Amino acid sequence: QVQLVESGGGLVQAGGSLRLSCEASGLTISVINYVMGWFRQAPGKEREFVAAVSWIADTTRYGDSVRGRFTISTDRAKNMVNLQMNSLKPEDTAIYYCAARRSIATTPTADDYAYWGQGTQVTVSS
Repeated sequence: QVQLVESGGGLVQAGGSLRLSCEASGLTISVINYVMGWFRQAPGKEREFVAAVSWIADTTRYGDSVRGRFTISTDRAKNMVNLQMNSLKPEDTAIYYCAARRSIATTPTADDYAYWGQGTQVTVSS
């Protein structure tokens, strides 16, 4: 059973940085056959696409609200995906979820991802 475990959330002031990590386990095939993504959900709002990476295609995709500030990267040796978040804004406050789909194509649609982590809270104070 695929398990995704996020870490690295916390409280930071506006303009600061945080680094989230997601470790994948229980994969039946190599992690390179998966797309890993990050989504976020703020109270009272719908789940929003943040970023995704295709291991085998070596492509990335970002949501409009984070492009240029966030960077997604992979650590194949650790089956881990990281999200470096810079220039954080109060509107980035949300629970951040790691997600995975068995595919080579990134997609911003949450329903396309079969596996989800429990989420990690990110709070940006003004």
